Amino acid sequence: MKRKIAAVGAFAVSAALTLTACSGGGGGGEQEASGPVTLTLSGWSLATTPEFQVLADGFHEQNPDVTVELKEYDPAEYNTLVTADLAAGSGPDIITQKEVKFVTTFQEGGQLLDVSDVALPDGISGAESYEVDGAAYAVPYRQDAWVLYYNKDLFDAAGVDYPDGSWTWDDYAAAGEDLQTALAAEGSAAYGAYQQRWQSTVQGFASAQSPDADILSGDFEYLEPYYDRTLSLQDDKVQIDYNTSAANQLGYGAEFGTQKAAMMLMGTWYVGSLAAQQASGEAQKFNWGVAPAPQYDASTAGTDNTPVTFGDPTGFGINAGIDESKTQAAKDFLAYAASADAAKSLAEIAISPALLDDDIAESYFATAGVPTDELSRFAISTHDTKPENPTSNKTAAIQSILSDLHTGVMSGSQSVGDAIAAAQDRVASEVGTD
Repeated sequence: MKRKIAAVGAFAVSAALTLTACSGGGGGGEQEASGPVTLTLSGWSLATTPEFQVLADGFHEQNPDVTVELKEYDPAEYNTLVTADLAAGSGPDIITQKEVKFVTTFQEGGQLLDVSDVALPDGISGAESYEVDGAAYAVPYRQDAWVLYYNKDLFDAAGVDYPDGSWTWDDYAAAGEDLQTALAAEGSAAYGAYQQRWQSTVQGFASAQSPDADILSGDFEYLEPYYDRTLSLQDDKVQIDYNTSAANQLGYGAEFGTQKAAMMLMGTWYVGSLAAQQASGEAQKFNWGVAPAPQYDASTAGTDNTPVTFGDPTGFGINAGIDESKTQAAKDFLAYAASADAAKSLAEIAISPALLDDDIAESYFATAGVPTDELSRFAISTHDTKPENPTSNKTAAIQSILSDLHTGVMSGSQSVGDAIAAAQDRVASEVGTD
């Protein structure tokens, strides 16, 4: 969809933090629940992921009758742990949908309530990702998209022109080569670019931008040029190689935030994180900006066009086993989370909300440390964002196979052609295609 901002050990523990919230309409037009109600809401990394508290606080300000208790889970094992709690009958009332590829797992397991009657505002993004057979099982509250971050100071040191919004992947590769050569000549140890090890960094763009690409088809030939380009950049030392990154467990925030790379492709969630890390001293102080992701070809490049990228929404669903006396309050919370009021509150902490308009945009760009130059505003606010994970009960299995493909190619244990052929064979035999 075209989006214009106008736009995070073992068993997890219940958070000591208790937030008060309310069951009022919250912009969704739902009826109020009567009497005090306590709801539980699943989340992760509560100390560094402020959106859950922000939403609960905003809900409370409008109607103070419902208490929302946050239940914290290990982000790395989130879906597994939530599923275990649901099976044990101890799951939270409101289930944050961290990854779209698991929506059908919860839905087919009978663990999500049909929330089709929760009214959503016009223009909200990502709602279709939670629809199965015509019914909605969650509502979106945030929608991230992948963009290009760049260090203006390193570009200046290298004498390389900043991105201008018109880059294709060939332009990106050429800029990386120029940056690497010039920075090395200046004695800098910085790379031209950094690429995190996730399959998204290659496959997400390929699936979103390549004509007629569809991971559910089981045909992955469209991945080849994206991997060929990535391997070439790695071989030319424009970016640190996958095996070194994996062996040292490098993190994208540390690599870009300490100026070890001049460019990095990453989701819009990093905007607020980098601004906060620079303020706290966790990241170094340097000038930076955001540009649209490089494009498949010139037809979608340039600020007169809408660049194509990818990103999934994050949403809230309701535990199908919720006490019926709490159901209306839970639906009211979902309605609030999708509302303009909630979107503005999220924008004020540089979280990309699912509902975007000009007023919300101003709140986003008023956040301290967020770049406000014209191209950054365009990149963050304007894009055709394709879902990384189509809503299907086959998606999780196919993505697991594609993860193996990615590891095989990037580690050098398989050629691109062999890895693609093996993945296609596995999908055909293990999953089937649509």
